[in-house]
Amino acid sequence: MVVPKTSISSIVSASWKSRIEPVSLRWLGAAYCGWLPSLHGMGRAGAIPEFREALRDWNVPTWSLVVADVDGNIGYQSVGRIPIRKTWERAYRPGWDPAHAWDGLIPYDSMPRLENPDRGWIASANNRTAPSDFPYPLAGAWSSGHRARRVRQMIEARELLHLDDIKEMHQDAMSLRAVDCLPGLQAALARSDDARVQRAAGLLEAWDCRMELDRVGATIFETFFAEWSRTVAEVRFPAEKAEFVAGAVGGLATRLLYENRAGWFQDDEEREEAILRAMIATLERLGDRFGEDMASWTWGNAHRIHLAHVLSGIGELGELLDRGGIPVRGNGVTVCNTGFDPNWGARMGANYRLIADMSTNPPGLWAVDAQGQSGHPGSPHYCDQLEEWISGRYHYLSLDRETASKTAVDTLTLAPE
Repeated sequence: MVVPKTSISSIVSASWKSRIEPVSLRWLGAAYCGWLPSLHGMGRAGAIPEFREALRDWNVPTWSLVVADVDGNIGYQSVGRIPIRKTWERAYRPGWDPAHAWDGLIPYDSMPRLENPDRGWIASANNRTAPSDFPYPLAGAWSSGHRARRVRQMIEARELLHLDDIKEMHQDAMSLRAVDCLPGLQAALARSDDARVQRAAGLLEAWDCRMELDRVGATIFETFFAEWSRTVAEVRFPAEKAEFVAGAVGGLATRLLYENRAGWFQDDEEREEAILRAMIATLERLGDRFGEDMASWTWGNAHRIHLAHVLSGIGELGELLDRGGIPVRGNGVTVCNTGFDPNWGARMGANYRLIADMSTNPPGLWAVDAQGQSGHPGSPHYCDQLEEWISGRYHYLSLDRETASKTAVDTLTLAPE
């Protein structure tokens, strides 16, 4: 299905239209998506097979869903349909060439799925869940995989997991990206005789790779990695595109701290010089922002959550409606996901946290929402859970109707004609 002309004009910016030929777009979301009936079916499912069957007609969006039941079964299902193409290519395609046309959709029963794996657990954190030998080509934008790897480390470190263990995992701020990068970075910094670089190298050496509020190494590394990724992108891309590309070169940027992978730089000498330039630019930027005393460059001083209301850009409403300004641990690659922003802000991430325990009697949920239950500024529940979200406190939600009714504050009755 070709997207209507009005939709194309809203998607393709004026700057694009001035530089390229006309384009047509095809998207499954322009037709029946199926997710709403699937949600109703999920809510009525009594076992994993019923849960899976309810998802069969879910076309858009693509999501990773995990499920557990009271009998101890666990499962994972990737939902959303993905077109099959005869020619594997990630770029604009000649739509008139049949070799580039859609050749059906990946069958639902062939999408990535798991049920009761022998290891006894399932984890998903925006990482690629399809194995390397998946029979269909997949195009997508996955996370770096650091959060999923850290979740696995914490699960396998314990013989049994309890409620408090999961709460602790939600707050975990270990950056495995830093663990991967620091040895190569420190080896490059050791070659510099710049006093500021050596001071920063010492702070990085003393850092435990945790994005905690009092860690100076966290601020230096996170700022450096953003600067280094931009440096890497600028080697092969024009300046106006490098800023955009920088967000997608994290894996390559990590490897380039150790070796001149794929001949990205002319030679090792150029690569090492680029690392030092990126570190010097990092220190200058941090000095301009926080002053010359490196001891004040703590992650809590830099990384603060800001929750903007949708009307905050109108006049001075932001001062009344916005919330935040509070230091938060973690970043975009930690299990305690508080997002990434080039200006250090915490603007996205795991805003809603949920723990389900099907072994209790009755089964229950423990949840917390950074922005509170209500989006109405006049409600007493407008952004009233932010402090609890930051400190890792949860609200208990019983799955037993009688128990839940005892704590109900309001009841909404829908009576359609």
